[in-house]
Amino acid sequence: MLKQAVEHRGGFSFENCQRNASLEHVLSGLRVPHARKTGTTIAGLVFRDGVILGADTRATNDSVVADKNCEKIHFIAPKIYCCGAGVAADTEMTTRMAASKMELHALSTGREPRVATVTRILRQTLFRYQGHVGASLIVGGVDLTGPQLYGVHPHGSYSRLPFTALGSGQDAALALLEDRFQPNMTSWPLPLCSWNHSCPDPGSETPEPGASGGNCAGHGGGIKWPKTFSLKQGGINPGNTNT
Repeated sequence: MLKQAVEHRGGFSFENCQRNASLEHVLSGLRVPHARKTGTTIAGLVFRDGVILGADTRATNDSVVADKNCEKIHFIAPKIYCCGAGVAADTEMTTRMAASKMELHALSTGREPRVATVTRILRQTLFRYQGHVGASLIVGGVDLTGPQLYGVHPHGSYSRLPFTALGSGQDAALALLEDRFQPNMTSWPLPLCSWNHSCPDPGSETPEPGASGGNCAGHGGGIKWPKTFSLKQGGINPGNTNT
């Protein structure tokens, strides 16, 4: 008689342990399918006139999609935004704290915040908690020194890069960016939007190819960006919003 493969926890079990064990025993080549975990993909790059940030909109709880329209690009200052991957509550509250401090800083100094100042506040906060705050962040913006992009990790380490990606889908995103990125790129085309490695032309009526973010990556989140922002010297240009 077959025994249950996992410990009984009470209540009705949907795992079909006995059936799966019997099928694997009878059919030696059979492998029971497992639910694929889809996570977050955030990315950013610096081009000639500014910074572009991209993120998917899917929030998951293990293999369950908790929110299909989760906002992962957070406002910090008028020309500074931050993408967050990891624990949704941690990224939300960490970026809110940074935005609040930047508002007070701007009011007390009478100057626009700098991207480096935001990065310093975030990395010092994360280092204080030694990784217990699960927030991987990409800070991008434009200040008087020009466009800048920083990657901040949960333990407080950071780096300034021309392009970067974080989250469970970072491998696929970095492969795309490393293949297509060039220094001093113009705003069109940029390798951050769709499967053909180019953003759609604003004057074109051709629909953008690809599938929604979070469901077409090799190991996690997707590499088509439902949310993108272009931060230029003159202001903010919201990109595609296919949620």
